[in-house]
Amino acid sequence: MKVLKFGGTSVGTPDNLRVVKDILSAGKEEKQVCVVSAFGGVTNLLHECSDLAAAGDESYQGLFAKIEARHLDTVKELLPVKSQSGTLSKTKILLNDLEDIMKGIFLIGELSPRSLDRVLGMGEILSSNIIVDFLNSEGLTTDWGNTGAMIKTDSTFNNAIVDFSSTNQNIKDFFKSSADLVICPGFVSSNQDNVNTTLGRGGSDYTAAILAAALEVDTFEIWTDVSGMMTSDPRAVSSAHPIEKISYQEAMELSHFGAKVIYPPTIQPALDKNIPIKIKNTFRPQDAGTTISADSNGSKQFVKGLSSVKNIALLNLSGSGMIGIPKFSFRLFKALSEAKVNVIIITQASSEHSICVGIDGNDVEASRAAIAEEFQFELSLNKVNPLEVEEHLAIVALVGDKMRDHVGISGQMFAALGENGVNIKAIAQGSSERNITVVIQERHLKKSLNVLHESFFLSEKKRINLFLVGIGNVGGTLIQQIAKQQEYLSENEHVDLRIVGLANSKKMYFDEEGIDLSKWKDLLLNGTLKMENAAFIQSIQNMNLRNSVFVDNTASAEIAGLYNGILSKNISVVTPNKIACASSYENYQELKNTAREYKSKFYYETNVGAGLPVITTLNDLIKSGDRVKKIEAVLSGSLNFIFNNFKPGVKFVDIVKQAGEEGYTEPDPKIDLSGVDVMRKILILIRECGVEAELSDITADSFIPADCMKTKTNEEFYAKLEAHEEHFQSLVKQAEDNNARLKVVATYDDGKASVGLKEITKSHPFYILEGSDNIVLFNTNRYADQPLVIKGAGAGAAVTAMGIFADIMRIANS
Repeated sequence: MKVLKFGGTSVGTPDNLRVVKDILSAGKEEKQVCVVSAFGGVTNLLHECSDLAAAGDESYQGLFAKIEARHLDTVKELLPVKSQSGTLSKTKILLNDLEDIMKGIFLIGELSPRSLDRVLGMGEILSSNIIVDFLNSEGLTTDWGNTGAMIKTDSTFNNAIVDFSSTNQNIKDFFKSSADLVICPGFVSSNQDNVNTTLGRGGSDYTAAILAAALEVDTFEIWTDVSGMMTSDPRAVSSAHPIEKISYQEAMELSHFGAKVIYPPTIQPALDKNIPIKIKNTFRPQDAGTTISADSNGSKQFVKGLSSVKNIALLNLSGSGMIGIPKFSFRLFKALSEAKVNVIIITQASSEHSICVGIDGNDVEASRAAIAEEFQFELSLNKVNPLEVEEHLAIVALVGDKMRDHVGISGQMFAALGENGVNIKAIAQGSSERNITVVIQERHLKKSLNVLHESFFLSEKKRINLFLVGIGNVGGTLIQQIAKQQEYLSENEHVDLRIVGLANSKKMYFDEEGIDLSKWKDLLLNGTLKMENAAFIQSIQNMNLRNSVFVDNTASAEIAGLYNGILSKNISVVTPNKIACASSYENYQELKNTAREYKSKFYYETNVGAGLPVITTLNDLIKSGDRVKKIEAVLSGSLNFIFNNFKPGVKFVDIVKQAGEEGYTEPDPKIDLSGVDVMRKILILIRECGVEAELSDITADSFIPADCMKTKTNEEFYAKLEAHEEHFQSLVKQAEDNNARLKVVATYDDGKASVGLKEITKSHPFYILEGSDNIVLFNTNRYADQPLVIKGAGAGAAVTAMGIFADIMRIANS
């Protein structure tokens, strides 16, 4: 014999009921007891209807008519015409009784708990009677089992307590002579005077468990609309998956903290008789589902699942008068109990100076009043401080029997949350170590569940959410590189890299699940959101995704000025934009300190050498105890390209234009040719060495005539360059006469930094530098005789995008 329970969704429509019939038909070789809920949504409609009636609102009649039509229409659609008459008559009689009850509630203007039990129980009675007739019409001999009469309880209406001795006997007596298939209404029961009671919302599961335990069946199945108990809430965690096996205790912990698949009291009767519970999907019966039993060894995963509860409030009672005084906790819990407030979690400081409890957010005012009354005397003497209340919180619980056998679970949990900017308000952990519970701000709930799921379910991928501003040459190339590598990173690095926000100077576009990179241009072009820097940053904060990374591909000082605020929200920043790190030393230090304080990442490798590992290498030297004595570098790929291609007889302005067309210079070429770009780069390098320096401390020897730099447009700039062609020809002619090449060189030596155009002879390593390559020479204590050399392409969209990509992956792998 086995017991099956089908929930409201499973019996929600005629089509769904036909699926239920197929499941029961497949198991007809053994005796089956089937417990059914009310048709999907009917219990809520009944509650709403009775509330309207009690309030004297005649619109309850219209709602009742919908309930009536729902059942009658189901009969007409489900049963053959020749079988409908008797079922329609029986259903109409039940609905007439229900209508009379509603009318009585309306006339009296009161909805007592007893009346509510009578109303709500009718949903299951109606559905079960219709289902019995439907199955009989399909050739399955079926009885109706009146669980309302079998299950005996006390008179605690709306959530009655079962009298198991009489209940078990009633069940055994009935099933001695029942058919091989019995349909029973869930949820309903009665007291010793045969007055209707109910087992509480979700009580249909409990009904099935009571039957299974009384009959000592081999199998107890709960059929619902998901394929088992999940590792987390699939509405918040897209990678959540069914748990194959779980212990009774683990299931109770998860169900208590928000897992709605099973009603918590359901587990105890099955546990007492050691009956396995199977959670199955009505609409995917081939799925394995979840087995709840005494043995949870089917999985080596020591954390079985994550559960959560929203709308939590913390009450903190503190005061010097609490220390060493007996019964303070007792009085607090007594006051809350008398106010019918359920305490969800408890924490108390070892100093006994304070005690903190978590409650449902709807109970705050009742709790506040009860505590104020209980501690009125102590409050008047200032021995107890006024109650502190913090609302808009949520609980996240980590559950697993085997957690006790593994060191560092709590630390891993707290570290994962901390690294994503989630502050923990309260912690509760029992000595069994089966459950670690934390209270957080509710706005961080989705992010927290995803972070913890990634952290503890190691087969899943780490998701990185990118927000890109600036989609010119570099930004567009970066998108192409990410699109090309997404599949590889997913399969080989277990990194789920998604661009969820994009912006150019005019528009911005967001998709929390990841922008389709095959059509990102059209999505952005056709988008309706106007680009505003503050609005873009606010959207990142509102989405509140874990592992968020802001990528600034612009040269904008305004956007660079937003970094500190972004980092303080635990959002990492990756950027080739040199303005922030080359701004005031105070701002440079503040950015690094903010990233450190809020555990966000601030990476800017591409500030100096595009894709070359210049900053990373320098940082490794410094961290390992080396000291930089001298830096010599060609740090502008664009300037190196220009002077490598500038020969006598070739117009300087033509080479500058060519560099721009090939993507080597900034959109405004004056930034490159002025030497400011190189000055910023050497400034960043010496700051990374620990030197406190400003841009004004760097000596600059410009080779560009002053009037060229005063132009306002590129066209004016190019015209001025052409006007000074003789000046540029003289520079290159002199270098050629000296068997030298022109290079813009940045130098840091003896505490001084400079940038200028130099003639490089054949004996110098810079002489052979071709194309747009960069080169950096580090003379250090360890590299005293021969400098450490870093050389390679230092400009171009592809290598710069690659450097940005590498910084993003450093965050992904951290």
